[in-house]
Amino acid sequence: MASSGGSPPAVEVTDLVKRYPGCTTAAVDGLSFTVAPGEIFGLLGPNGAGKSTTIGILTTRLRASAGRALVGGIDVVGDPVAARAQLAVVPQHNNLDRSLTPRQNLLYHAAYHGVGRAVRNARADALLDRFGLTDRADKRIEAYSGGMVQRLMIARALIHEPAVLFLDEPTNGLDPQSRRLIWSRIREMRGRGVTVVLTTHQMNAAAALVDRVGIVDHGRLLTLDTPGNLVKGLAGRSILDLTVTPAALDEPDELLRALSEVSGVRKSERLAAAAPPGAVAAKLRSGLGLGGGSGFGAGAPAALTALTALARERAVATLAPDPGGRERVRIRLHLAADPAAVLGPALTVLTTRLATLTDVHIAEPSLEDVFIGLTGRDPR
Repeated sequence: MASSGGSPPAVEVTDLVKRYPGCTTAAVDGLSFTVAPGEIFGLLGPNGAGKSTTIGILTTRLRASAGRALVGGIDVVGDPVAARAQLAVVPQHNNLDRSLTPRQNLLYHAAYHGVGRAVRNARADALLDRFGLTDRADKRIEAYSGGMVQRLMIARALIHEPAVLFLDEPTNGLDPQSRRLIWSRIREMRGRGVTVVLTTHQMNAAAALVDRVGIVDHGRLLTLDTPGNLVKGLAGRSILDLTVTPAALDEPDELLRALSEVSGVRKSERLAAAAPPGAVAAKLRSGLGLGGGSGFGAGAPAALTALTALARERAVATLAPDPGGRERVRIRLHLAADPAAVLGPALTVLTTRLATLTDVHIAEPSLEDVFIGLTGRDPR
């Protein structure tokens, strides 16, 4: 996303490096990206990828080992005081002053940033209303739920009207109602011209919210683009999940290799655990269609027709009960073609190799598929 009207980036990171004492690897290792004014930018990555360290440097809480970081055109190392006037940050953990009421937290924060009395009182009233906190503005913070605390922290960050807002996991552990309200308010910030940089593990929400995504791991930028372009370019057109039991003399990796060679398959992978046999196979055997909750995507009617016909024809080979002693495996095929065009050849491979199909699932790829594909499935 280019800067609007030729204006400089709201955030500019160039060859940023952060090394902690005693660590053999850098937490941030040559990271570079820009964020345009008014853009919502998602910085995504696994735990320990360097996201929070990057936010810490940009908000002047940490000092970079090398590289350059600008916020609102101001070098965060060269002039941290001026940089802090341009930004606000909402950390992962509650850092509200518990000796103050919610309203007082807002007013004291505004006063710290030099906002006059009349203006800060008016802004506090408006923000408390926007975040649904007016009725409890003068109660003790200890009585606040997690969602209310998070809303108050965002309101506090906005009261001095920063140009750039940094949100580190803003909806982590919140109930759905609080998450929806916070995402809605973040969208409103874009309309007000506020630049937002956020980290989150909630991929679906990020895909619907952000303008661009940068995915980092081991302190390095792996990819950067719009969510739509990333999904289209890296995850494929659709996903076909097959739960199968290989024949007695067949190996799962060999079966995976054979399925990966089917025309229209862009990439194949073996998932860590097999899904239990569901109702899909039974319904296919009896020729029944599936309802909206099946997980089948936009190509469902054609895909189901093709699969049902082939399943009827080859029921003995592909939908028979699992042979004893063989472990089910779950195989994911990322498709570059319509699922209906791939199902037939995939079933032919299974039939030829005497594999047993116990479940099938067709879905649209998501930002999470891109994330997993780039950073791996192993937990951190």
